[in-house]
Amino acid sequence: MIHLEVIDRTASTQTGPVVCMHCEDPVCASVCPAEAIKQDEDGIVHSSMKSRCIGCSNCVLACPFGVPQYVASIDQMMKCDMCFDRTSVGKRPMCATVCPSQALYFGPRAELERIRPERPVNEFRFSQQIVKTKVNVMALPETTVMDFDVRRFMSGAGEQMNDLIQLSVWENDHA
Repeated sequence: MIHLEVIDRTASTQTGPVVCMHCEDPVCASVCPAEAIKQDEDGIVHSSMKSRCIGCSNCVLACPFGVPQYVASIDQMMKCDMCFDRTSVGKRPMCATVCPSQALYFGPRAELERIRPERPVNEFRFSQQIVKTKVNVMALPETTVMDFDVRRFMSGAGEQMNDLIQLSVWENDHA
């Protein structure tokens, strides 16, 4: 239930796995009008319940990590549930079991800190919003929060965006 995002198809075949971050306060569940997405007592955020999901895709649009996927053929949202069928009986999630590079790890945070030089981070900032998750991402040792700023990724387009927005407003005012 993970998907791979292509990093830069023109330069490489490299991909990055996208797994559910299992947010402490999952926005996907809070925006679901049918209350089809539930979080269990262990913090695992499950795929939508088939009997309740209305296929509105609110969860898909709301997730800051881009994880939920609407599957039209079954009219339901699906996402990583940390292989609940496996982890609930003491096994590791399938992705961590078969990952050839061992980039995906499942186990105690203390063990992860012992075996990796990077720092596990589970706080993410999207503008003014801080999202805390059950899943950690490895970062430089001095990192405490992963900061996601859309403008930073737009390669100098921030000022151009402001100009376009202002131009659009000006055109609408003078149309």
